[in-house]
Amino acid sequence: MWAENVQGKPSRYTTHGEELASDLPATLALMEKLHKESMEIFSRLTDDQLKQKCPTPGDGQITTSKWLRAMVEHEVHHRGQIYMYLGILGVPTPPIFGLTSEQVRASSTRL
Repeated sequence: MWAENVQGKPSRYTTHGEELASDLPATLALMEKLHKESMEIFSRLTDDQLKQKCPTPGDGQITTSKWLRAMVEHEVHHRGQIYMYLGILGVPTPPIFGLTSEQVRASSTRL
């Protein structure tokens, strides 16, 4: 969706369901394929294209650079959801930025 929109094309999103990939290996393969395709598209964007407007799935227009920032924010939102659900289930998660909050606290200078 994001890569379609930055090219000035409307979103072709129809689902994120099981019909796209029914198990973990198929899901990872699909993710790798779509990531590669998207990175190729994003890498070709010029400074001028980043300043132009692109369509959104809701038939709006947004500056392309802002649309790409929204993509990153959207990914962060979903990562936060996954970490929250894993925390509720008691599943330990790796620290996002290399250190846990406890490790940052332990290594911080106290005032």
